[in-house]
Amino acid sequence: MALDHTVDESRPLNGLPRELRQASEKNALTANNRNYLDVLTLAERLHRQFLEVIAVELDTLGVRDINSIRALILLNIGQAEMTASELMWRGCYLGSNVSYNLKKLTDAGYVKQGRSTHDRRIIIVCNSSKGLELCAALEAMSARHLGSMFQGAVNVEDLEICRRTLRSLQQFWSRTIQPTGVGLLSRSD
Repeated sequence: MALDHTVDESRPLNGLPRELRQASEKNALTANNRNYLDVLTLAERLHRQFLEVIAVELDTLGVRDINSIRALILLNIGQAEMTASELMWRGCYLGSNVSYNLKKLTDAGYVKQGRSTHDRRIIIVCNSSKGLELCAALEAMSARHLGSMFQGAVNVEDLEICRRTLRSLQQFWSRTIQPTGVGLLSRSD
């Protein structure tokens, strides 16, 4: 019995008919799209859940004069002194107005504001002693959570890989919204 060594052009070298290969590629693309959208959804959910965790901690501490978004602002300021613009770019405050929240934090005694000595138009913010005290309590909460997390299913390497991946996505999206967006076709294409 002789073997037929002719090549059937309708069958790719991997042995699958072209139609099956195309269907497989379409399914892979659909799965990638679902994964992409799932990452976006999970990132937003995680942020909202973290705000809820902060709200529970504020309640446990008996702090009733600020909300979780303002507490997150305190965490982002930390020990630093920064401009209001730097603070805005440092964090995500879900539909909130950073200037308004800084005013409320200042009124409640958590934040000190002042003008830059070099440019009087620039507002410099830092945590007051009251803000630093709450910030320390929230950092202790984060340390407790990390300790519990690292005893469970998440390890330090997983967290670092997640951080790097999300940072890469953030940088990609930052580039794509520029006028010469890398990675996106123009709407007319």
